[in-house]
Amino acid sequence: MEEYQTEAERLWGESSEFHESRARTTRYTHADFAAAKVDQEAVTELFVTAYGNGYSVNSLDTREAVAAHRAAISKWFYECSIEMQKNLALLYISDPRFKEYYESRVRGLAHYVHDAIMAQ
Repeated sequence: MEEYQTEAERLWGESSEFHESRARTTRYTHADFAAAKVDQEAVTELFVTAYGNGYSVNSLDTREAVAAHRAAISKWFYECSIEMQKNLALLYISDPRFKEYYESRVRGLAHYVHDAIMAQ
């Protein structure tokens, strides 16, 4: 975990989002982190359902998943703008760790999530 914290600070340490996230998460209990994970998993399942049903990235269900994704980040970590969400979407296909999170659910999901976020 410390490895990821060091990397995050190196990459985004100067950003307001990094500082906001750090300020929030330093107060979190294990239960808070567990609740954040539940929210994240619920959002991922929205994408899994939309992708599995063959919905376009512009469908209402997929747009709702995109909005829920941004809302979950804003709720738990930092105010997530559409621009920031699009930056995250780039990581979902370029960083193997993020890509594996989505691809472990269903092959092709990382690109679908990326494309859905970029379509807004």
